[in-house]
Amino acid sequence: MTHLFLYASSLLPTLVVPADTIPQSKADSLRSVQLTEIVVSASRVPEQVLKSAVSIETLNARQIRQSAQPSYFDAIENLKGVQILTSSLGFKVYNTRGFANTTNVRFTQLVDGRDNQAPHIGAPIASALAPSDLDIQRVEVVPGVASALYGMNALNGLANLITRNPFESPGLSIGQKTGINHVGDSQQSAQVYSETSLRYAHVIKQRLAFKVNLVYQRGYDWIANNTMDLNPNGNVSLGLLGADNPAQDPVSSYGNESANRRTLTLGGKRYSVARTGYYEADVTDYRLRNLRGDISVHYRLTPTTEIAYTYQGATLDNVYQRTNRFRLSNYRIDQHSLTLSSPSVQIRAYRTSENTGNSYNLRSMAENIEKAYKTDDKWFADFTTQFNTSTRADRSVPDALRDARTFADAGRPVPHTATFDAEIERLRSINNWDVGAALQVKSWMYHAEGQYEPTKVALRQFRQRTGIDLLAGFDFRRYVVYPDGNYFINPTNPGENLIYGKMGAFVQATRSFVEDRLKLVASLRIDKNTYFDPRLNPRVAAVYSISPEQTVRISYQNGYRFPSLFEAFSNVNSGGVKRVGGLRIMSEGIFEKSYLRSSIDAFQTAINTDVNTNKLTTAQAIEKNKGLLKANPYTYIKPEQVNSFELGYRGLVLKKRLYIDADAYYTIYRNFIAQVEAYVPLGNNADSIPYYLNNRTTQGRYRLWTNAQTTVYNYGASLGLRYSIGGAWSVAGNASLARLDRTSNSDGLEEAFNTPKWITNVSLSNANLWNGVGATVSYKYQSEFLWQSALATGLVPAIHNVDAQVNYRLPKAGLSFKLGGTNLLNQYYYTFIGGPAVGGFYYTSITFETGR
Repeated sequence: MTHLFLYASSLLPTLVVPADTIPQSKADSLRSVQLTEIVVSASRVPEQVLKSAVSIETLNARQIRQSAQPSYFDAIENLKGVQILTSSLGFKVYNTRGFANTTNVRFTQLVDGRDNQAPHIGAPIASALAPSDLDIQRVEVVPGVASALYGMNALNGLANLITRNPFESPGLSIGQKTGINHVGDSQQSAQVYSETSLRYAHVIKQRLAFKVNLVYQRGYDWIANNTMDLNPNGNVSLGLLGADNPAQDPVSSYGNESANRRTLTLGGKRYSVARTGYYEADVTDYRLRNLRGDISVHYRLTPTTEIAYTYQGATLDNVYQRTNRFRLSNYRIDQHSLTLSSPSVQIRAYRTSENTGNSYNLRSMAENIEKAYKTDDKWFADFTTQFNTSTRADRSVPDALRDARTFADAGRPVPHTATFDAEIERLRSINNWDVGAALQVKSWMYHAEGQYEPTKVALRQFRQRTGIDLLAGFDFRRYVVYPDGNYFINPTNPGENLIYGKMGAFVQATRSFVEDRLKLVASLRIDKNTYFDPRLNPRVAAVYSISPEQTVRISYQNGYRFPSLFEAFSNVNSGGVKRVGGLRIMSEGIFEKSYLRSSIDAFQTAINTDVNTNKLTTAQAIEKNKGLLKANPYTYIKPEQVNSFELGYRGLVLKKRLYIDADAYYTIYRNFIAQVEAYVPLGNNADSIPYYLNNRTTQGRYRLWTNAQTTVYNYGASLGLRYSIGGAWSVAGNASLARLDRTSNSDGLEEAFNTPKWITNVSLSNANLWNGVGATVSYKYQSEFLWQSALATGLVPAIHNVDAQVNYRLPKAGLSFKLGGTNLLNQYYYTFIGGPAVGGFYYTSITFETGR
């Protein structure tokens, strides 16, 4: 690895570090760093982290500076209990406490309290609207249920990214980060990454201040190249396995999925055959570009009352993943917000707009390049003709199948040729995934919220008399979507914008007892969605101070999640399978008439086995096996519900050198929002339904949003330790356990757990090793786990990562330098099946800052 560090060292004059880092570090004080730190996200009011009623993880400026990761956004991965899914170099998805997916609508990401989700999916597009490294003050992560106070999607947790106020942090900051990835990659030569950042904040006459941030990123993305076959037993009854299987479906190859397969009768036997498909690298551009920035103007009406206007905007080219993977191209998202804050009142309103630009679906692109040069009917007919010709010439079956594919593929566009590239340009403009690949969504989100602490001012005497602190709040949200005809339609008023929304309110009471050693907190929230009855979310918690440095806590929370816009209203044509939202107005008549795809697959497999091995005719096999067909038992979508119990401890022991943070939880999920594939026979003769469902051309194929009938129980625990060895040396570590306890009424549709049993992080650091030089080395272990999704299912191998960094500060000159690397050993790994292979990333950075 020496040559990697020599290369990185050569980049040092052009480099990055988080901006909030200039002062010389002093001897570590766990007491001041950990116990007196003030957080706001756990209870929506400022409180000491020690006395927080629920688990909360923080990442402050000191920790960011010492992190071995290149940015605070990456450093969140090392927080206790946090699981990261890497969809691309510029797109990481956070999750806590299980049930992860690549667009996690159960986890909320806030910036200064503002939800920065992409409206049409109900989840953030990674760092698209996130603050820059230069502007971040701290990160607060609340794992587990937070919907009693936040509503929205905070069923699995939330992250609040808190920025630097221009009044408190004026001055100029400039950062340059340069890195390299794809070192030793057999598919791609080493590529340079660059990130340039600027922050400028200024105070005008004490009352008025503003700040400007700008970030520009360029790089080359990680490549999805997983060749594992998702359909290895497609022709097992014929003994055709591995390379001989004509129904292969490699994970990172598209255009050969279930919708692109047919059952062909060849030589009296039934073969499952897929079209050839293209790998992801053939149909996408892996270049990464992200330009984002924000402008804020702050005015102080009084020394403690402030009004602020903020504009955030971003454009990006990036790979992104939902059920399928997408190339985002000229994607744009903007947010305008207005905030009023005082000691007792906060009011916030914002509008987010989204335009997917020239983005496209990679799977649809691949399968429609195939169909454009030769229709499915023609391709499978050519395949049949050549197979029969080859077998008559005494070719073996495997060779005849290969001959048939070569013949059927004649004229197929070759990747990265002018013809192929022209076809990509043509299909990316066609907004119908049955014949094109465009993702053309325009959406808006309007949000207003406020909270009031009456016992701080108006009811101060009530607080003095009763000892009760009160907090109340409300929120109002509306989604507006332009019906593009492919992704969304308006089912009630065609041609008009689609509107979907909710409103809610909460109240929280806090009181201390036993000479302030016992704090009790109770919250109650009510939410009303356009299509659902009101729902109540209660939370109760208690915190007991064993001593000034030790507390224990216990809490219970109930939470609901209403279906996201996409889950409620999607109307997507996708390769012959239509994805439909779960509301009655979208899917009425489909649930009632459909049959489960899983039973249809079992039915067709049984037919193939009986024809190929038991010498039955197709009609005989259909009659024998029609009992395998199962009518769709699911129905229209309902809100998702969770009940969670948590126990925790925080404390400083061993002469205040060892900080301990431990928690354990037990959670019960009901009405999981998930998808079911179900097919509708296209015929009116009830006696012929098995025959319709044996023939792809006589079925309507659907993927429907619905609720699992399963109740799921899961539990977990985590432990975080930090020990001050002496001077500026410290060792830290955390371990998180997550387990799926059991299910009742198991129906096979419950949302996949998708979480490793163990995630551990260990680090050794010194903030002032020698004359302003600091260093950190860290190790991450993540155990093997089963990943299940509509795109791909399989085992994600265990991860063993070593990261390290050294940094150097020149406070008088306002300069900070950092040299580091993640995955130093360059062992490529996946964080989920269907995602890219992630290798080593080696970087240098420099930050110049004035005015602190």
